[in-house]
Amino acid sequence: MVNKQGLWFLTLTSLALVLSVYYITMPNELLLSNNSNYVDKTDSVNKEEGDTDIKTSNLITSMRVDLDEERNLLINELEGKLSDSKLSVDEKNEVYEDLKYISELSSRESMLEKKIKDEFKLDSFVKIKDDTISVVINSSNHDKSLVVNIMKSLQEEFSDKMYISISFKE
Repeated sequence: MVNKQGLWFLTLTSLALVLSVYYITMPNELLLSNNSNYVDKTDSVNKEEGDTDIKTSNLITSMRVDLDEERNLLINELEGKLSDSKLSVDEKNEVYEDLKYISELSSRESMLEKKIKDEFKLDSFVKIKDDTISVVINSSNHDKSLVVNIMKSLQEEFSDKMYISISFKE
């Protein structure tokens, strides 16, 4: 007689076998044609535009990617510590709180970027470190009143005093 555990194993193994046979027998033309259409479209766009310099939106995207990579390394390091059996419960709680803090920072930064986008119609990059908010804005307009309005808008989101630095990239 087969028990529940054996039945689950048999079911999952059968499912994996069926899926692997399906993907092996799937025609390669289907995958290649979809991929080639994508490559052809991007090549034609690049040929029309020619060689261009890095745009500011790419700079902002690059800054976001760098920050994400930095935080992912830190998260992986903290998760490694979290799975360490030598750490005490209190130390694991501190590591968990650090992970939670990183998640909160990321969500606050994206919320502030969205707020700038909604209120001022500007692309931006926001990085929060300790009590400092660094903002890079994609705009050729370097108006002081714009800076003051952005600072006021961002300060509304925090109960404590935060230092806000704003820079413009064209």
